[in-house]
Amino acid sequence: MVTVKDIAASVGVSVATVSNVLNGRPNVGEVARRKVLETARRLGYRPNRAAQAMRTGRTRAIGLVLPDLTNPFFPELAQAVESKARSLGLLVCLIDSQGSLHSEADGFALLMQHAVDGVIWCPLGPRMPVSSKKPPGPIVLIDRPRPGYAVVHSNYLMGGRLLAEYALRLGHTRVGLLSGPPNLESARQRRDGFVQAFPGEIEVAWEVCVPFDGVLTDEAAMALERRRNATLIVAGNDLIAISAIRRLSEQGLRVPDDISVTGFDNIRWTDVVTPRLTTIAQPVGAIGARAVELMLERISGQKIAAARTVFDVELIERDSVKPRNGK
Repeated sequence: MVTVKDIAASVGVSVATVSNVLNGRPNVGEVARRKVLETARRLGYRPNRAAQAMRTGRTRAIGLVLPDLTNPFFPELAQAVESKARSLGLLVCLIDSQGSLHSEADGFALLMQHAVDGVIWCPLGPRMPVSSKKPPGPIVLIDRPRPGYAVVHSNYLMGGRLLAEYALRLGHTRVGLLSGPPNLESARQRRDGFVQAFPGEIEVAWEVCVPFDGVLTDEAAMALERRRNATLIVAGNDLIAISAIRRLSEQGLRVPDDISVTGFDNIRWTDVVTPRLTTIAQPVGAIGARAVELMLERISGQKIAAARTVFDVELIERDSVKPRNGK
């Protein structure tokens, strides 16, 4: 059976260094950390997690609570978190809230029962979904910021501005908005970034708020039917945009020949639907990795309280927008 001493001897470092790496402590250089982990894998080292938990009080497991795994954005985010966590020797316990506050609360309760060291959480609502005053370890928010928490997310305001600049460049000055849920800061920032970018130059013909699951409300369907001379539909995320394209097609309208549509997120579906969707790409891999790094810092006792990491986004031009000005 391979031991910590075997790894230390093979790498040429101290037993303490190997222990620090295997326990996820941050006080080891990246080169040494990588050598230790690679050697541990090569030698087939298998730590006794139960014994470690008894000794340290830590399980080396973290929770990941996501709103809805039927939205393709979240499985991609989960994959990014799990990949980074595994590289650091952490186990991820995934909870799918299924769009339900009750399911989210049940998930948190289950994570508490399994004594995870902390939780990376993309919240459904504004409150901590547990009855206990003490949460299941430190919490790092991902994708959806809330005051008072460490959080990692994209620059949604930047994404809105990029879409507004693109709309003006292609001559779209009258738009319809299918905005996301107004109770989520991420949705509000996407909308505000677009609306506030060029006041007076882009007219909002109508606006309807739609859930991020992409299921269009009756009000949204009616707005798409009436259109009110809007030449561009700006959707709060890609699922909403794809649903809008399908609804417009059912009405006999062609995208982008009759009306243009944009999304937000750059889920993998956007490059396979017809027409391919113009959207804003979030750096999902970087977001997931940074959330794990912050969690590891919290677990290790570092104070990061309300630290906020914001990543830039990118406009991805595809086929769902047609110029109105001949450009």
